Amino acid sequence: MADGIPLNPVRKNSKKAAYYNAGRPVRYQIEDEASNLDEMPLMMSEEAFENDESDYHTLPRARINQRRRGLGWFLCGGWKVLCGSCCECLTHTCRRKKELKARTVWLGHPEKCEEKYPKNAIKNQKYNILTFVPGVLYQQFKFFLNLYFLVVACSQFVPSLKIGYLYTYWAPLGFVLAVTMVREAVDEVRRYRRDKEMNSQLYSKLTVRGKVQVKSSDIQVGDLIIVEKNQRVPADMIFLRTSEKTGACFIRTDQLDGETDWKLKMAVACTQRLPALGDLFSISAYVYAQKPQLDIHSFEGNFTREDCDPPIHESLSIENTLWASTVVASGTVIGVVIYTGKETRSVLNTSQSKNKVGLLDLELNRLTKALFLALVVLSIVMVALQGFIGPWFRNLFRFIVLFSYIIPISLRVNLDMGKSAYGWMIMKDENIPGTVVRTSTIPEELGRLVYLLTDKTGTLTQNEMVFKRLHLGTVSYGMDTMDEIQSHIIQSYAQVSSAPSNGSSASSTPSRKAPPSAPKVRKSVSSRIHEAVKAIALCHNVTPVYESRANGASTEPESTEADQDFSDDNRTYQASSPDEVALVRWTESVGLTLVNRDLTSLQLKTPAGQILTFYILQIFPFTSESKRMGIIVREEATGEITFYMKGADVAMASIVQYNDWLEEECGNMAREGLRTLVVAKKSLSEEQYQDFENRYNQAKLSLHDRTLKVAAVVESLEREMELLCLTGVEDQLQADVRPTLELLRNAGIKIWMLTGDKLETATCIAKSSHLVSRSQDIHVFRPVSSRGEAHLELNAFRRKHDCALVISGDSLEVCLRYYEHEFVELACQCPAVVCCRCSPTQKAQIVRLLQQHTANRTCAIGDGGNDVSMIQAADCGIGIEGKEGKQASLAADFSITQFKHIGRLLMVHGRNSYKRSAALGQFVMHRGMIISTMQAVFSSIFYFASVPLYQGFLMVGYATIYTMFPVFSLVLDQDVKPEMALLYPELYKDLTKGRSLSFKTFLIWVLISVYQGGILMYGALVLFDQEFVHVVAISFTALILTELLMVALTVRTWHWLMVVAEFFSLGCYLASLAFLNEYFDLSFITTRTFLWKVCAITLVSCLPLYIIKYLKRKFSPPSYSKLSS
Repeated sequence: MADGIPLNPVRKNSKKAAYYNAGRPVRYQIEDEASNLDEMPLMMSEEAFENDESDYHTLPRARINQRRRGLGWFLCGGWKVLCGSCCECLTHTCRRKKELKARTVWLGHPEKCEEKYPKNAIKNQKYNILTFVPGVLYQQFKFFLNLYFLVVACSQFVPSLKIGYLYTYWAPLGFVLAVTMVREAVDEVRRYRRDKEMNSQLYSKLTVRGKVQVKSSDIQVGDLIIVEKNQRVPADMIFLRTSEKTGACFIRTDQLDGETDWKLKMAVACTQRLPALGDLFSISAYVYAQKPQLDIHSFEGNFTREDCDPPIHESLSIENTLWASTVVASGTVIGVVIYTGKETRSVLNTSQSKNKVGLLDLELNRLTKALFLALVVLSIVMVALQGFIGPWFRNLFRFIVLFSYIIPISLRVNLDMGKSAYGWMIMKDENIPGTVVRTSTIPEELGRLVYLLTDKTGTLTQNEMVFKRLHLGTVSYGMDTMDEIQSHIIQSYAQVSSAPSNGSSASSTPSRKAPPSAPKVRKSVSSRIHEAVKAIALCHNVTPVYESRANGASTEPESTEADQDFSDDNRTYQASSPDEVALVRWTESVGLTLVNRDLTSLQLKTPAGQILTFYILQIFPFTSESKRMGIIVREEATGEITFYMKGADVAMASIVQYNDWLEEECGNMAREGLRTLVVAKKSLSEEQYQDFENRYNQAKLSLHDRTLKVAAVVESLEREMELLCLTGVEDQLQADVRPTLELLRNAGIKIWMLTGDKLETATCIAKSSHLVSRSQDIHVFRPVSSRGEAHLELNAFRRKHDCALVISGDSLEVCLRYYEHEFVELACQCPAVVCCRCSPTQKAQIVRLLQQHTANRTCAIGDGGNDVSMIQAADCGIGIEGKEGKQASLAADFSITQFKHIGRLLMVHGRNSYKRSAALGQFVMHRGMIISTMQAVFSSIFYFASVPLYQGFLMVGYATIYTMFPVFSLVLDQDVKPEMALLYPELYKDLTKGRSLSFKTFLIWVLISVYQGGILMYGALVLFDQEFVHVVAISFTALILTELLMVALTVRTWHWLMVVAEFFSLGCYLASLAFLNEYFDLSFITTRTFLWKVCAITLVSCLPLYIIKYLKRKFSPPSYSKLSS
């Protein structure tokens, strides 16, 4: 069927379409078989992507992009590519990667390791002491601007090219490099301190002499490390022993995979059985571990104890591992370290941070190249007008040096200081407290964003589940009517306990008097509530955990659980899903409390304080395929066997008995943003259960199609179950998430949600947070595994219009393998995209895809360790300091405390940073162009001599003390008040078009510079009397005044500091006139003639521009001025 559907591929010569349009199934099959070889693992580091891209990611594009690389390519940036690849080759040769190998690790004997393993230190620094200076210099001189100035400054050492004093060229360059180095050094020291804080966390290490404290960075492979509850696991370990009686513990993995459900880990049985902790040294045992890998969901290894006969061998799997960056959630654990530092799973899955360069910097770099071209053309024209006489080549170079002020070196200084000022303003903003700017080079990026990629858990949601709704079909209970449920439960159990109180009928309800053979008798509301609450209290995977008594937590199992101390104040619940904990907490609140659980039984406490025991006969865990979980329990008191089941409505609808309300109510709850679960039960007789158990055990032993056979046996039970209730749980959103997302959407920012969570949950949050508006349809991309399926599904998606897309990580992988270009093009047209079940590296891959295919600026925001790769790959990374730790906020460029702060960060600070930098950059260029125009006019009048118009201090003073403060005060300018920018987010759309700094605005400034430079120079020449000295005095004074007036013309909102800067600069100039005898004639400067000539020239150069600005504001005002008026 796939053959007949054209995919309308966007690529002109995509050969893939040929397979489908050819109508030859044989060829299609061959292609698909070949494609199976391309299967690639989900978890990949950046390197792995780069290697694999050569296979199929870039093939279609490579066909188009096969350009012939000639001289044009080399000059237009090819030289940079070649230099970069040479440097990479050198670093690869110097730092050849050590091959990762499998290893044998002896317990507690690091010295027995055959190889040297990496140090267990976290390192986020970009440089070390040796690479700092070369690294920073490379980062600076890869910009054309700085490289050009280096060449010009070096040329001044050649006597025949020397113009003026050396310091006029070297002082500004040295200042720029010094400022940059100081800023980089400060950033680097901050990173070093953060790393040091992490690396110096103390852990208890077990040695023959007992426990010793050891720093995280000093931990070695083979060490036995004790990790307390709520402590971070410092390295990848095998779990040997725990203080929990069950021999298992829970860990939180949110820093690793973003999932907040707790994972159950099992201790190695052999070491857990040892009587005391010190016995770990009395045995001779080792762990064989596979080589370090990327996949965080798998592990293969063996545990061997040699000192007994026969040796004990135990296989190790992912259940026995504790990966670095996870947090122990229950008990105290002891593990043996198998991987450290760079070889841990969390580091292997984190990509290296790159040096981010803002779009504004790239645009200014392009403009400086255009200026350089103009400079060369101007110099050639000058030499040509001379008639190429004498050593014209030397003259050409002298002209280039003479006009070098066209490209102002102060551009970088001003912009870098501006960036630091914006960072300071962001951190001082009281409306977004706690915001930290960690990368001071890209604040303007905040004003240019088109795509925002956000994590779900902890970023949009608080990850706190609250039980909101119980629906029994005829009656629904919300938060305000929970007390009714409580009274029904108390009443039910009071009736039961008033019967013979030996506990024999402890849990039979009043309605049980009706024999099971008469199911048609309508139950009372009270009994139905009781049944529903009991089912919710029993059907789950939750374990209650009790804090140890205040005698100090020992690491031995004997003193852990306070024996049967079921007091409510020290009980916490642990489960692999926060939904289940919310349900069990709710049953506790209405009177039925889960007080104990082990592998074989459950104990509930009734409102009257009675303990009911249920034996767990079978448990069927939740899987993403089945979308449901079940449990078979036998009640101790009555011996009744009941099969309880709960799951998603799609899975349960066909299992429960016919009803007319389930589908409608599920829809209603989903629209409220609640996560729904359907609860059902089935009573089993002893014979029914025995028959089931026999078939179930037989299926579990079969060698072929075991999973299918087991599923079939379980499904034989899942028929005509009695529907008990429908529950609604809410994952509470972060404060003001809805208005913030609305604000961003109105600002023209497209929001993509990338999460490691399940599809249903992700869809639910997308609706409740209004990421997907109520009127929008949602297209759930069906799971695809082959090229043909992806082809059909993409066609189905292409026919949908204006609908949000929900896709899983696996399907995304397949689509990107075969139809990368088409998929991204379709996804970019969607108002919102949700990717669920994403691995950390997939998140980063999606960011890079958007950068490649759309060329728009991307921003990633997250709060967990699994978001670090995405944050570092994006043009602008924002981290939230949340419950999932600080890893994301430390790796990000900007760190905020709440999601709602992103609105102000982008709308106000992003806007201001971009607008101010654009104005500042163009003004500094104008300052250089105006003086170069004057030089050109001067040279052309005086027989094209390559003689400087202003010498020595005048040139340095012009760029620094005379004009620096007013020009730099533009960083305080704002076109729109912050309240306006937040009230009308549509204003942000204009910024993404980049109109504040473009070739058009640049040309306007060039024309202004040429006009003013010409007027100032010609005016001074026309008005000068006898001596050449007067030309310099009149033109330079008029130039300074013109610059100060132009700053006033550019300003949109005055700040008192701007006024101070204007008068301070004017005062500095007037004061310095007394000392500039070698340039100015003091007796002439104090005359009226001088004053009127200067005023006349200044007026002619500035007045027309003021008139033009006034007319433009009157007849064609910008959108923001309409609002502010």
